[in-house]
Amino acid sequence: MELKDKFKKLKEYFREVFIETKKVTWPSKKDTIKGTYIVLITVVIAAIFLGIVDVGLAKIIQALLRG
Repeated sequence: MELKDKFKKLKEYFREVFIETKKVTWPSKKDTIKGTYIVLITVVIAAIFLGIVDVGLAKIIQALLRG
């Protein structure tokens, strides 16, 4: 395959990508902010949970190693 053909295919690919992105229904600013808050709250809850589990397991392992 020639270099010219490769560039032609690449150009066609990006043209199709551009056309497809015009068809996308983008979320509103309100929906995006709401989704961001949900993600942040979920991450904080997961971090707290995993931190508690980590401390608990560390204490159990320390108790077993001392024993």
